[in-house]
Amino acid sequence: MNATPRRRLVVLISGGGSNLQAFIDASADPSYPCEVVAVISNRTGVFGLERAARAGIHHEVIEHTAFASREAFDVALADRIDGHKPDLVILAGFMRILTPDFVARYAGRLLNIHPSLLPKYPGLHTHQRAIDAGDTEAGATVHLVTAELDGGPVILQARVPVLPGDTAEILAARVLVQEHRIYPEAARLIALGGTEPPGT
Repeated sequence: MNATPRRRLVVLISGGGSNLQAFIDASADPSYPCEVVAVISNRTGVFGLERAARAGIHHEVIEHTAFASREAFDVALADRIDGHKPDLVILAGFMRILTPDFVARYAGRLLNIHPSLLPKYPGLHTHQRAIDAGDTEAGATVHLVTAELDGGPVILQARVPVLPGDTAEILAARVLVQEHRIYPEAARLIALGGTEPPGT
């Protein structure tokens, strides 16, 4: 038995939810110090919702298109999130730029994963940019979300080689394997009170 209650995670998605699945799988281990208590999508019909349903996790949709402004959507989203009393809010392929007020509301509790070795290549098309630059390695970064796009403090990174003949798609698949490994690990580190992995 855990000496302390597991940290409550609310996961935000917009699509297939492969990183969500990594958290679901991690949570199946009773020794993992976090559990997914809710999944919220801004799009209907995405496979991530099916993943949540199969795992018996509460899931719901708040369609951003139903709101007159980004701010109104973020207020409604935050109200739903708060109803689940999360310790951490996990962005797992959530394809929305969040307002400063939303980010401030969850300061220190809002995690994102980005498919590059930040501070290199914030934004989009990270794998092609790494290839075009002639980089010998690429990777993924889990970071706290701040008002600066992909600019928050780094929690954990994983590196993979960029191999001759790599396309952006091939490199993305290699990086994704590492995303699934380090994202739940980063939440575990925070849950246990640290942000650095042992021995680094």
